[in-house]
Amino acid sequence: MDDLTRLPAGLPEPEDDGAADHLPGTRLPHLELPHLDGRLVALDRLGTGRTVLYAFPRAARPRELPDGWDSVPGAAGCLQEACGFRDRHAELLTAGASRVFGLSGQDSPCQRELAGRLRLPFGLLSDPVLTLAGALRMPVLEVDGRLFYRRLTLIVRDGAIEHVFHPVFPPDRHAAQVLDWLRANPA
Repeated sequence: MDDLTRLPAGLPEPEDDGAADHLPGTRLPHLELPHLDGRLVALDRLGTGRTVLYAFPRAARPRELPDGWDSVPGAAGCLQEACGFRDRHAELLTAGASRVFGLSGQDSPCQRELAGRLRLPFGLLSDPVLTLAGALRMPVLEVDGRLFYRRLTLIVRDGAIEHVFHPVFPPDRHAAQVLDWLRANPA
């Protein structure tokens, strides 16, 4: 049975390796990613105001994860992070976010299942070949020979990255960290 409220014990904390330091001030590229509802979302045209775009490696049930997943710094905790953004969604909007999206390399059917299972009030974007990671030189992690987004959150304002959270730890408290930042930095 999956307990979505608890992180696995003893998760290794990811180190700040500076891999996202170049991102603030960067404009999002023209890239259309599939939303779980079937439409395409153009990242360079997200709209005015702030967008919270959080990237996560893979949200799955434990039996669907690669071997050794919990021992990779920053890999585990995607479900708990998503639940945090779900539980804080209304507060994030009140604090100045115009919209919230999750982003991973999982395909849209996986994203739809996840959103339904967790009752997410925000959209998930699918980027199976990590196109955005390549375009922005975003950090990724490798597990069992496969590449995944490394957990990070972009605060995008009017098409440009205003702030980056990286590394993210612990993932179950990250939505509260984003909320605190939004409240401390009104638009």
